Amino acid sequence: ARKAVTSASPVLITMFSWSKRDGKKDPELFQNVSDGLRQLYRSKLLPLEKAYCFHDFHSPALEDADFDNKPMVLLVGQYSTGKTTFIRHLMEQDFPGMRIGPEPTTDSFIAVMHGEREGVIPGNALVVDPKKPFRKLNAFGNAFLNRFMCAQLNNPVLESISIIDTPGILSGEKQRISRGYDFAAVLEWFAERVDRIILLFDAHKLDISDEFSEVIKALKNHEDKMRVVLNKADQISTQQLMRVYGALMWSLGKIINTPEVVRVYIGSFWAQPLQVPDNRKLFEAEEQDLFRDIQSLPRNAALRKLNDLINQNHVHAYIIKLIANLPQIYTTIEKEHQISPGDFPNVTKMQDILAGQDFTKFAPLKPKLLEAVEDMMANDIARLMQLVRQEEAAIPVQSVKGGAFEGTMNGPFGHGYGEGASEGIDELEWVVAKDKPSYDEIFYTLSPINGKVSGAAAKKEMVKSKLPNTVLGKVWKLADVDKDGFLDDEEFALANHLIKVKLEGHELPAELPSHLVPPSKRGKVNIDRDAED
Repeated sequence: ARKAVTSASPVLITMFSWSKRDGKKDPELFQNVSDGLRQLYRSKLLPLEKAYCFHDFHSPALEDADFDNKPMVLLVGQYSTGKTTFIRHLMEQDFPGMRIGPEPTTDSFIAVMHGEREGVIPGNALVVDPKKPFRKLNAFGNAFLNRFMCAQLNNPVLESISIIDTPGILSGEKQRISRGYDFAAVLEWFAERVDRIILLFDAHKLDISDEFSEVIKALKNHEDKMRVVLNKADQISTQQLMRVYGALMWSLGKIINTPEVVRVYIGSFWAQPLQVPDNRKLFEAEEQDLFRDIQSLPRNAALRKLNDLINQNHVHAYIIKLIANLPQIYTTIEKEHQISPGDFPNVTKMQDILAGQDFTKFAPLKPKLLEAVEDMMANDIARLMQLVRQEEAAIPVQSVKGGAFEGTMNGPFGHGYGEGASEGIDELEWVVAKDKPSYDEIFYTLSPINGKVSGAAAKKEMVKSKLPNTVLGKVWKLADVDKDGFLDDEEFALANHLIKVKLEGHELPAELPSHLVPPSKRGKVNIDRDAED
């Protein structure tokens, strides 16, 4: 339930939350989504957490910064997989405390955040700043805080998201002990609060160390946030890349025990020439997919927790007094209250914590507290999220801007520029003209009447492409420029060009681009479009 009321973007809306007064329900006005979620948490969820010592068992109470902070992206990987370089690639700017090298260079957790002045805030100062969502990290002790810092800089990418860089994961028991703090527990703390977790792998070092395996297991229950990047893929051949990708999927399948396949992005995420350029188009497409995923985070910040609704407080309240038969109790509660098995805390961990508790401090079950939370989930949150959707429809689409996100947006180096339906976009000649003689030969075998062929005649030729009727129907709609139900020689050539585009693996456009309009019809099409506008 807690996860439904965190990470809201400050979208200004008007929202009514119902509260009982003299037996009637009166509307309470919230200024924005963040304020609404904050009030719901404090009035309905926090009392339940306090009554059943939730903060002693799980995570501390939420603070204002937990509601107001920007979406965060957590980077995790073994040393020299390119985590810091990945951040530098996104921002196209160095950040304070950045160190890059083939050896284990990043030995600290670095929160890269927006700030008007460039500088570094040490961990001990960071955990006492009420405007930062890191106050509860002081529980991990000075050994961790000495390895934690915030790098602030004025970068447009950081106006929408924050990025958490982590120490490179090593192998062997010695390295784990030498950290002086529970590395996996710290990552788990961050995983609960971030919007996206990116696991980076090096195509040359695909082995998953013991510590890395432990870390991935600690991230269980956050698989929906996980994305995997197979970095430095330009340094191996296509055949080797296929083998490495297969080995990575096999290794991840053994650790991430979910039926769904984790999304893996393949590429070389830095601003250097590709060493093996054979897979350039693949890398470009994968990079754009990953960028789109990251760019969606600000827009979905207010709703992301709805996909992770965990009735942890309900479960906690029901099982708080039981230790020995905890597995059986889990099963009973699961059936009686229709709670998913994945929503329960780890059995062993819960038993260990319960064994050291003073049970005289626990209050008896209070149905009213549970009813208040259930009412919040059933009514307040649902109503709030509906209004968020309405507000999003009325405002411009939010996305991450600046840095590498701007590099491929427009111009000849934009993804897909000059390919597929975009071929010939900046040429003076009609791009279809070069193949028109061969299309004309086919056209005149269809016995055109008054310079045009019927739909039935064109269909006999078009179906030879073996494309489904849904695709051919779209081709016909685009090619019949004058909408008279017939195709002249130019329109027939255009239809064949669009079929060729589709057969080469490209998508058809929703509307015919101006550069594909046959020369004899360009004036008429422009007039028609102006009339529609």
